[in-house]
Order: sequence, then C-alpha cells, then structure tokens
Amino acid sequence: MTERIGIVGAGIVGLAVARELAATRGAEVTVLEKEDGVAAHQTGHNSGVVHAGIYYPPGSLKARLCREGVALLKDYCAAHGLPYEEVGKLVVASTHAERAGLAALAERARANGVPGIAELDALGLREVEPHAVGVGAVHSPHTAICDFPAVARRLARDVEELGGSVRLAHAVRGVRERAGGVQVLAAGRIFTFDRLVVCGGLGTDALAAMAGRPGEVRIVPFRGEYYALQGAAKELVRGLIYPVPDPRYPFLGVHLTRTVGGEVLVGPNAVLALAYEGYNWRKFGNIRQILGWPGTLRLARQHWRTGIKEVRGSLAKGAFVRAARRYVPELNAADLVRAPGGVRAQAVARDGRLVDDFVVDVHGNVVLVRNAPSPAATSSLAIAKHVAGIVPALVR
Repeated sequence: MTERIGIVGAGIVGLAVARELAATRGAEVTVLEKEDGVAAHQTGHNSGVVHAGIYYPPGSLKARLCREGVALLKDYCAAHGLPYEEVGKLVVASTHAERAGLAALAERARANGVPGIAELDALGLREVEPHAVGVGAVHSPHTAICDFPAVARRLARDVEELGGSVRLAHAVRGVRERAGGVQVLAAGRIFTFDRLVVCGGLGTDALAAMAGRPGEVRIVPFRGEYYALQGAAKELVRGLIYPVPDPRYPFLGVHLTRTVGGEVLVGPNAVLALAYEGYNWRKFGNIRQILGWPGTLRLARQHWRTGIKEVRGSLAKGAFVRAARRYVPELNAADLVRAPGGVRAQAVARDGRLVDDFVVDVHGNVVLVRNAPSPAATSSLAIAKHVAGIVPALVR
C-alpha cells in the first residue's frame, strides 16, 4: 500500500520535503497551504542570497546542510534553467576593531569547507568592489544569488509530476493523531495521512499546538525592512557587501545585495514584529501569543538597547543611508527608495535565547520543523533529505 504523507506549508522547505518524499520513498504526498500561491511568506520575502556557509558553527546542522544545499541548489537551477549567479560576497571590516571578528569568520568559513575564501586588505577589497571602503574584508567568490520563488514554483510542479498534489487555500484548522496515522482538517474536509510533516514557518506554533506538541521554543517574528538603490546608484555595487556580524545575534546586519532582477537592496534590519505576518507597523495581531511566551520578554530584557536602536532605524531612513554609506560612501539619501520587506520566523527558547541552529522534532507520526530561518532557502534541498531521513518508516 502506498504511504500517504501530508506536508503543511508550501514554502521552499515544505515543497522540497514533499518532492524528496515522493521521489525517494514513493509516497503519495499532499501539500496543504493556507495562501492562494506558493512561496507567499519567507520564501518570497528575502533578498535571494544563496549563502556559502561562512557564518555557521562547524558541525552544526546549519553548516552541514548549507554546504550540501548549495551544491544541490546550483545543480537544480542548472537542470531547470532557473537563474543562479555567483556574484560573490565581501564581508567588510570598516574599523580596525572589527579585524579580529573578520579573521574568525575566515577561519570558520574554511572549517566549513567554503571554497575560495580570501582575506583582503583595503586595496584588495576595492579590486572586487571598486566603490566599497574598509580596512579589510573576507571574500567569498562563490556566494550566489537566485530566484527562490521560481525554485519553489518548480518544486511544486515536480511534486505534481511525481503524483502528489499542492492544495492552495487549504488552511489547516485541526490536527488529530490516531493510531498509525494523522487526521488533518483543512478547507472543510478531513485528510487522513500516515505521517504529517509541518513546515509552517511563521505559523509553526499554532500548528504545533494543534498537534498537541507546543514544545519548549516559540516563534518570535522579526520584520526585516529594505530600501532599494535607484538609478545610477545601482552600478556602485557589483555583488554582495556585508558587515562583520555581531556574534550575539543570528541576524547579519544591514547589507547591500544585488538581485537576479538587477536591483540592489539595502537591508534588512531586525525589528520585533507585532504580528506573525507583520510586514509593516500597521499590521497588529498575535500580540498575546508573542508577548505571552516568557522567552520574548527575557529576550527583550537582555537586548533592549539593541531593540531600541533597531526601532529607531526602522522609523528613520537616515539609519539605512548611514549603514549603506559606511561601506559605499558615494551613496546618498536620494539613492534609496523603500522596498518590500519580510518577516523572519525566529525560534526563541524559554530563557530568552535566540535558537541559532535548525531544529526538527519527531513526535510519533508528526514531524515538526521548529526552526528554519536563514539559510533555510539555500539549504532547502538538503533539509528535505534530512527530514525525509527521519520521517518514521511505515510499518504495515
């Protein structure tokens, strides 16, 4: 008898998982998505960077799956004629005080097997990005950009060609585990599966609660806002220009990112959103769930100064201009125009700790992808293999 597996969420991770299970296990897969299109949230609201694996602690799931995922994604894009450009990344130290962090980053990148890593001086970085300034940089020449929504759409086609289905406008309203299977209420009907994989992103907490598995981490949404360069200013950036990250946070700081569409984005910041899908300050909702989690307030108490700084930056264009000019001083305020932002689903532990690594839990017949922030899109095909390997086998 054919194994029936449900997947909740038609972002790039959920679709990759569905494709993997259909292809390698011969499962009959059904993807349930509450929106009327795929890639509606995190997959469709990011800068399109294919991360090379520079930042992640060696031995972590992020480090391993990012490196595996890059290779798989590059091959997948080539096989399906999807955009994939190795534009390269510079991580720039703007002060001598940042040199130690830069050196540590280069060491970590090499430990993770990132190819081509080079440490550059002030003159060397300008050979890569002629309009950038800094006292030094780490260059990752194979860091790439792609069109993640296009990848997601192609994955959805793969699922259907493998005999599965992607059901849009099917918001999950209930999950009930039964002996040997799981029942899911969506769009007014009950689906019966042998196994269920939840890749719900921003909706993870609600779905986990429906499954009776609230867990010891919760999703706290952080909005990332962007500006875009306009006119001749776009030509001042060839590839990707990043700051040296603050090791206390999983966020990488405001950076300049060329996209496959020819735009150059400035951002994102990281502001606590007021709703799980709080793409702007006008969107409220879920306040009780977000603030009711003890980890949220503990996080705020630990990092309130940084939080205030981020809010000020959110409300003032000048903060983005200053961040951009720190690395490309020829830019000015007139070069930046507001662009659409995104919301990152970031897991926070009860003690206020930002959960850095990917987290996947298995509870009986239900597999929960608890934490899959950046570089989840880059890693999606490798995450799919990892998840498929831990979905319990069906015993008839």
